Amino acid sequence: MDIHLTVDQKLCKRCYACISECPFDLINADSDGFPQLRKAALRRCIRCGHCMAVCTADALDISISPLAESLLVNKDLLPSPESVKHLLESRRSIRTYKKKKANHSVLEAILDVSRYAPSAHNKQPVHWIMVEDPAEVKRLAGMVVTWMAELKVFPGLIRAWDKGVDKVLRGAPHLAITHADALGSEHPHEDCSLATAYLDMAAYSHGLGSCWAGFLVQAIHHRYQPVIDALEIPETNTVYTALMLGYPKFRYRHIPQRDPLTVIWR
Repeated sequence: MDIHLTVDQKLCKRCYACISECPFDLINADSDGFPQLRKAALRRCIRCGHCMAVCTADALDISISPLAESLLVNKDLLPSPESVKHLLESRRSIRTYKKKKANHSVLEAILDVSRYAPSAHNKQPVHWIMVEDPAEVKRLAGMVVTWMAELKVFPGLIRAWDKGVDKVLRGAPHLAITHADALGSEHPHEDCSLATAYLDMAAYSHGLGSCWAGFLVQAIHHRYQPVIDALEIPETNTVYTALMLGYPKFRYRHIPQRDPLTVIWR
């Protein structure tokens, strides 16, 4: 990996925030006290961009995350603790959807946010499949029902399907699925789950509802080939999560109670 660090010595305050924040201690000070990359950076840098992002004077530029291509953090756009609390507490799992489809631009926008979910060693291993076509979502739900029927499990869901009611993917118009190469990342399950959680909350901020699609993932993990073939999952990759998406048919007006925290303070 080719990597270069450039420091504007007229701007640099030599505060050493970049040195302190590098996860693998790959930056030190040169003979004049300015930041420089250690040789180990060529093989150990994880492309996190912390060094550039934390610089208090915009004096540092790094080739793997150029300063010119980076947005400034806008404090005016950051929500208050109360806003974050309300967003997280008011989010619900949606199981009844309108037939209305989301615009392609909205689906693109929420997927873009998911890129910023943390991943082990910043490997960013998550691959997405976004099923936009409601007919294809319904076809996948039917495949999962067939899998259930073959295994003689979840008879209630099968009976509902036979009556024209989808309790597998809930008639959602869209479906987002993550997969990753387990050999190309250290914690692919956690990475995909975090990316899905980011997508989940981003969808809610756009007025979309969502629900994690466990039955579909179960069928895939049981190696039900028709679903795997339909999604064209690479042989080297594993599906980890799936999320139904669509506009909620009903609006939730209250926040239900939850059990008290179970926590040990040390």
